[in-house]
Amino acid sequence: MALRHSAARLLSRAGVTLDGYKPYDPRIKDERVFRRVFLWGSLGLGDAYVDGWWECDRLDEFFDRTLRSRLEHSVVRLGDWALAARDAFMNVQSVRRALHVAEHHYDLGNAFYTELLGASMGYSSGYYRAGASDLTEAQDAKFDLVCTKLGLAPGMRVLEIGCGWGTFAAHAAKRYGVSVHGVTVSKEQLAFAQERCAGLPVTFHFGDYRTLPRELSGTFDRVVSIEMIEAVGAKNLGAYMRVAADALKPGGQFLLQAIMGNGHPDVWLSTRIFPNGVLPSLVQLSEAFAGVFRLEHAESFGSDYDKTLMAWNERFVGRWKNISMLRDPNGARLYDDRFFRMWQYYLLVCAGAFRSGKIDVTQFRLTKQS
Repeated sequence: MALRHSAARLLSRAGVTLDGYKPYDPRIKDERVFRRVFLWGSLGLGDAYVDGWWECDRLDEFFDRTLRSRLEHSVVRLGDWALAARDAFMNVQSVRRALHVAEHHYDLGNAFYTELLGASMGYSSGYYRAGASDLTEAQDAKFDLVCTKLGLAPGMRVLEIGCGWGTFAAHAAKRYGVSVHGVTVSKEQLAFAQERCAGLPVTFHFGDYRTLPRELSGTFDRVVSIEMIEAVGAKNLGAYMRVAADALKPGGQFLLQAIMGNGHPDVWLSTRIFPNGVLPSLVQLSEAFAGVFRLEHAESFGSDYDKTLMAWNERFVGRWKNISMLRDPNGARLYDDRFFRMWQYYLLVCAGAFRSGKIDVTQFRLTKQS
């Protein structure tokens, strides 16, 4: 009971009540949840939710409130210590390990992502503030924003580091007359993007960004990377910037869209959803830019990511029946009820984090220094 009382006291600082009546109040189903959370922090909290040890009608509001109140700093968080010790001695985002996040996350299946993401297949923040009324329009506005900030014009060559399902490449090639060379570590994304961009001046490279052929050096007018840097890691930020700079012609420009954090991984998200992922801090990025790129422009729009995540969650819940019926070649169910709880938790904890201002998303326009 002591741990329950401690949890209740902490949550009261955020206006949250254990087993309360408000939609953001958690309902406890298993009393073991308290020990799990106080020992393991976000890892314990997330795993306990997936295991059904607690419920909450509005996870997004729960996390908005608790993150604003900085309650995450009030538990021991053994998982954080373990990750910090590992990262101090290992480069967990090395070339050899680069395919792991694709196999675990992006290769879940194109049929699943089609249900989740909708027509655009854009898996990054949409841009609602330009007047977009729905997810598709917000994604289109975001890709158009990237193109206009870079001044894309017919005949330009563009490198996209982390090309997803080919949405930006198709957008830029069709509307701006540029040729695009995309890079991905996902076999599923590669197959989808190749089919989507058939007949367009678009090519793809399967592999890590550090494995680009040397003959491509200095051949691009522009480089684009939309929310791929979260898989790079602090040890590799300098190499990532040098790859982008080396690909550019003199005076070329780089549009980087990055989810910004504190430079330390969230244990649950970096183990259960994005293996070894970490949101860079502004200080880390500034140090990586130095001497390689000159910052020309920056724009943050974290509230738009909140809307994007809520739209994805609405699609996820509304299409769960279709998703749950997807089968592998042997007829086995691909996505079970635990997957549903894990992915809804992921989408809504991220929405709450953006809403609280704990994390943000920023577009940087950078010019290669001579």
